[in-house]
Amino acid sequence: MLEVSALSAYYGQARALAEVNLRVEQGEVVTLAGRNGAGKTTLLRCVMGLHPAVSGRVRFAGGDVSPLPAHQRARRGLGLVPDDRGIFAGLSVEEHLTLPPVVSASPWTLARVYETFPALEQRRRSPASKLSGGEQQMLALARVLRMGARMLLCDEPTEGLAPIVVSQIADILRAVKDEGGTVLLVEQNLHFARTVADRHYLLSQGRVAAELTNAEMGAREHELLEHLGL
Repeated sequence: MLEVSALSAYYGQARALAEVNLRVEQGEVVTLAGRNGAGKTTLLRCVMGLHPAVSGRVRFAGGDVSPLPAHQRARRGLGLVPDDRGIFAGLSVEEHLTLPPVVSASPWTLARVYETFPALEQRRRSPASKLSGGEQQMLALARVLRMGARMLLCDEPTEGLAPIVVSQIADILRAVKDEGGTVLLVEQNLHFARTVADRHYLLSQGRVAAELTNAEMGAREHELLEHLGL
């Protein structure tokens, strides 16, 4: 579903990514782990077309999307759930869910969104600025599901959230996977990552330092926690 080849990117003179290679198969959930500043968010932004890569290639669903701007990548089925949630304060919950274009033949219906996220249905007429942090995260995730994104790029979706909300997000990601959807997930919570993901890439100083299975991550959990500074 996604193949990143020799991708490099900079912020000014500072190198953020150095010839990153990774792949995500259809139906997989794959995590990106690493310290703050390791390049995880930059990698998601480069895949989405929101940050320019100076070299390398991004292939999605069999096609080279490297030359395409972000909105065209979105129309092909890439959906970003950013770390800042990308919520528009003046729009209602329902406007967030109905204004973006549907990009596939099998999006989540509004009824399914409300069945999965009952708190959003209760607040559907409320401005998004009135939502709690957990509700805003749910809205950011629901928005890309409502659009019918074929692959979700999720940046720290559990950060700062209560355990019950984290559990809900895990259930939703598993449901996406069970239906053949694909997820690339930036996540510092190693326990959460192991409960939802198939494989893991460890980034360090803008490079892929390791590719780990769930079993390997479990066996090296103490080492990884020290590496991540957690």
